[in-house]
Amino acid sequence: MAEGPISNQIRTLRFLNGEMSQAELGQRIGVTRQTIAAIEAGKYSPSLEAAFRIAQVFGKPLDEVFQWRG
Repeated sequence: MAEGPISNQIRTLRFLNGEMSQAELGQRIGVTRQTIAAIEAGKYSPSLEAAFRIAQVFGKPLDEVFQWRG
């Protein structure tokens, strides 16, 4: 489970989108694979821009990709 206050569905969405790799998602939004891995694991909160870009890649609203657990 995610460690930070923001959880996400990135791993599930990657799987449902042709098992997209972390590297491919990173390339599509302009960050490294390591950044995607850290966001996915809840170790790093994405910038607002990166969060919107990730949601856009999957064609989902932001709140279907990220959840605030404050």
